[in-house]
Order: sequence, then structure tokens, then C-alpha cells
Amino acid sequence: MPQAYTPGLRVTAHTTIRKQRRLPLEGEVLVSKGDVVTRDQIVAQASLPGNVTTLNLVNKLGCTAEELPDLMLKQEGDPIEVDEPIAESRPLIKWFKTTATAPIKGTIESISSVTGQVLLREPPSLVERSAYIDGTIVDVIPGQGVDLETEGAYIQGIFGLGGEFSGQLRHLTDEAQTDLDPTRITPEVQGCVIVSGGRLSIQAIRAAQEAGVSALVGGCIRDSDLREILGHDLGVAITGQEDLGLALIITEGFGTIQMADRTYALLKSLEGRHAS
Repeated sequence: MPQAYTPGLRVTAHTTIRKQRRLPLEGEVLVSKGDVVTRDQIVAQASLPGNVTTLNLVNKLGCTAEELPDLMLKQEGDPIEVDEPIAESRPLIKWFKTTATAPIKGTIESISSVTGQVLLREPPSLVERSAYIDGTIVDVIPGQGVDLETEGAYIQGIFGLGGEFSGQLRHLTDEAQTDLDPTRITPEVQGCVIVSGGRLSIQAIRAAQEAGVSALVGGCIRDSDLREILGHDLGVAITGQEDLGLALIITEGFGTIQMADRTYALLKSLEGRHAS
């Protein structure tokens, strides 16, 4: 089995950890400098504009673009519900009246007397940023986010998948060279961060997903298992947005490489503590 690893990853039992928590667009910061926050506390939030739907009502109502504003039952800025009438024609014979309804819930964005199109916008969605770690706010960037610091152990792995998760550290292997046995992943470890010094197999990953585990931390993984869990080759990419239902952290690399003794011993000493 080929092996691959990256030397020089940082492993320390105690350090000052600084995290940046930024919004993807301008929003509102909910905390102040000096505040002590918990990992699940929302520190910033923003409203992400909803998707836009375009309706060509000229064809549907049999009118001209100039006539459209007078046929509208809803005006710009008005809220709408699915299937709610928003415009109707005014024929000489009422039986031939045509009514246009809203295909989405949202608001009327705009009504054009030039193109005859009506733009509908879905409700905004709330984007939130949690603190992710327990700590103290040391800097606030108005409209963007915060920086926070805490004291703790810090371990760098070679790569990770699946986004941000946290939970209680649990070891399901007794030695750094032992592979994770899928049968040891039971409902009792739901929400935990599971540590295994050896390889994380596809069977162990599937078992962890079914059990509701927050994260798996292992020494290595087969590239074929990684391809199967992702559904494609990883290649050269920025990871962390995969929809796996858990975080997958590899500390050493691909092939058959046990977790470094120093890393495994440090994680073992932190059994039962909370990890992000």
C-alpha cells in the first residue's frame, strides 16, 4: 500500500488559539469586544437575499407591457403567497378573464412596463456564524465578524472533510496503530468526536454516519475509501464544504500510517474533553 504524509504539522498541548469568524456578506455583529462566548453562541448574522423568479405576464394576460402595471393586483414590495393572484386581465367578457398567480412565496421585486416582466424574490435566508470555540472576543469587525481567543490544545492534521463540528472526545482504540472497529461505533457515541490511531475504513465511516457521530479523527485512510465516501476523486481542492453529516480528520495521510505517538498520547490525555 503506498504511503503519503506531510511532516511538520503542529501538535501542542497548550497554546493561545485565535479564530476568525467572518460572514460571507455584510451583516450584523451580535457581540462586543471583551465578551466571553460559548462555542454554540451566534456571534454574527446576515440576511442572504432570496432567489429571483421572472414572470412574463404580457404573454399570459394578452396585454402590452405598457398596460401591465394597471393589471397588477400586487405592487412592488407587496408580500405574496404561493398560488395567490397577482395580476388579472380585463376582457369585455368576464368569462375570458385570465388570472396570473404567484409560483413562490416572497415579495414583488419589480414590475416593468418596458419588458412586461415581473420579478418575484423568495424570502431571505439567515446566515449565522457561531463562535465555534469557547473564548473571549478580542476584536470586532463591524458588519463582518469577530476574532476570538482561547487557551487549549491544538493539533493539525493533513486534511479534513465535512465542515465544522464539535463534541466530546472519545477513544475507541487502545493503541495508536489500531484501526477503528466499526462494531464499536454504537448509539452511545452519538455527538462525540471519535479518535482512532489507525486507519478509518469506509465501513467505520458509514457506521459513524448512522450513529450520529460528530467527527472521526484517524491516522490514515485509503484513497479508494475516500473516493467512495465522496463519490469522486479529491484532487487538489479546498475542502470543508462536503455534506457528510460529520467531520472527517486525517492526521497523517493516505495508505498505512499510524497516528503519531505524540498526537495520539495528547488526544488520549484529553479523553472526555470537548473538541471543536
